[in-house]
Amino acid sequence: MKIMVAVDLSESGETVLVEAEKIANALSAKVWLLHVAAPDPEFVGMDVGPQTVRDNMSKKFHEEHRQIQAIADRFRNTGIDTTALLIQGVTVDTILAEATKLEADMIVIGTHGHGAMYRLLVGSVSEGVLHKSTCPIFVIPTHERD
Repeated sequence: MKIMVAVDLSESGETVLVEAEKIANALSAKVWLLHVAAPDPEFVGMDVGPQTVRDNMSKKFHEEHRQIQAIADRFRNTGIDTTALLIQGVTVDTILAEATKLEADMIVIGTHGHGAMYRLLVGSVSEGVLHKSTCPIFVIPTHERD
């Protein structure tokens, strides 16, 4: 079985990682950890703009790369065959494209449980993936219920 875990590198994302690890162990699955990095809206490319912008973006991507690799190492240390991916793009589209490319049997993703107004204005990554995916989605709530 092949599982792709969408990782947002937030504190609440730890809940997703713990559950994904359980699923992967139970199914003896190969895991791809995917973090989608999006550039600032004004950022066009690494060869355009002031040096400080390029340096800050480089620093940010380096830190995200370090974080996703550390998570992959953690999974590997428990015996899970794991590959870390850091890809720049539109989050929902990138998750779906990578799941298709990797022929994932399942996507594991977290939901922050924002209200209807937030989803209306900003959107929800988990909702977008859920509505457009052609493979099963395992959605893990990362917020506490009242």
